[in-house]
Amino acid sequence: MEVEIHATTGRGPVRKGNEDNYLLLNLADSQFLTKPPETEEYVVKSVKFEFEENGIVLAVSDGCGGALAGDISSAMAVETVKSMLTGEVSNLEQSFYEGILIEKLYDSAIYANRLIHHSGRTNPNYNSMGCTLTTVGITLENLDFLEVGDSRAYLIRNQKIYQITQDQTLVVKLIEEGQITPEEAETHPLKNVVLQALGAQNEVFPDCVRLIPNRNDILLLCSDGLSNKLTADDLSSIIRDNSNDLGNACNCLIQEANKRGGEDNITVILAKLSGNDLKEPVDEAVKIYPLHFNDAHDDLN
Repeated sequence: MEVEIHATTGRGPVRKGNEDNYLLLNLADSQFLTKPPETEEYVVKSVKFEFEENGIVLAVSDGCGGALAGDISSAMAVETVKSMLTGEVSNLEQSFYEGILIEKLYDSAIYANRLIHHSGRTNPNYNSMGCTLTTVGITLENLDFLEVGDSRAYLIRNQKIYQITQDQTLVVKLIEEGQITPEEAETHPLKNVVLQALGAQNEVFPDCVRLIPNRNDILLLCSDGLSNKLTADDLSSIIRDNSNDLGNACNCLIQEANKRGGEDNITVILAKLSGNDLKEPVDEAVKIYPLHFNDAHDDLN
């Protein structure tokens, strides 16, 4: 399997700084990319990772807390994921290294939450800081997604788009309880209130789901600066029109979101899976399997 990846991030026309961050990581050789300097606003970074046994990890983190704090928290999130998965953290138990990829991602998110929460409590400059974290661990057998907050992951398969993660927000909870409709949620005054963020509380409970990868799957990970401006159909149409040039698709997504206001930072990762060892896609609904960490070995095997 080969994974072709394109990523870009920028502050946009309204914000003074960029509190988003991203991670592209090949666990076979620890090759990685993260957010470039802000002088490279919306420069698309492209890479091809040849899949090997350990897997590939993509992540988006959207900082909150304002100014320096938001930028620091998202950087801490992706750096913690990278350092734990590549063995740079020396105090890990042996069982961590022997775990499957989604277990490692889960533990990395828990550890990142502790670090960010501690920094926010002990450094006045970082008071109230936090960040979202949405990741996918890619192997030949599975696409395992983890989410804290409201950065999103989508799948484009057979010309159809599927939202894989569910926002951990107040309006989603209100929809589930029948208090508001999805249409009302779009303009709700509390639309941007997240119920979980790394660093906001002492404990965090990531949501995890699994898909079976198919040949020519396209994954989209993004911060809410994109998903708040473009519908799923908008996203699908732009990606479909640029399916032969996903780097340009990143640019087109950014341009359209900024055209519609661009009030927030925007981060986009597009990744296409190819290779003869992947299943040929069939025209049926995508099956999304919830994963529960406490009985992970039962659910994940």
